[in-house]
Amino acid sequence: MDEHTLRVVKIDKEAIFELIYETFIAQEQELLDLSQVDLINDCAMDWEKGEFIFAAHLQKNNLGVLNPLPKDIDIQELLKKLPVTTDSVLGKERIYRDISFDQLKK
Repeated sequence: MDEHTLRVVKIDKEAIFELIYETFIAQEQELLDLSQVDLINDCAMDWEKGEFIFAAHLQKNNLGVLNPLPKDIDIQELLKKLPVTTDSVLGKERIYRDISFDQLKK
């Protein structure tokens, strides 16, 4: 590319959502201190508020049985009700909170 060229990428909402989601997946070890191999992930976006939620939990329980997110825990509802956990994803501090399924159901 020469000095008089501007390289441009313009993306829509779906691509922005995909970029954020895939970035969290690719950086789960760094961002969430978790190995991405044994996890199930969920995420949601509120475009009006400009908020994103990413949640991860273990794919299997301690007996090796599939451990799905309980049906009465809805990621969209969590997005609405849970407080923001960090001011920046790029900081050195922990960006996440651990919350039990029982606490989430309340």
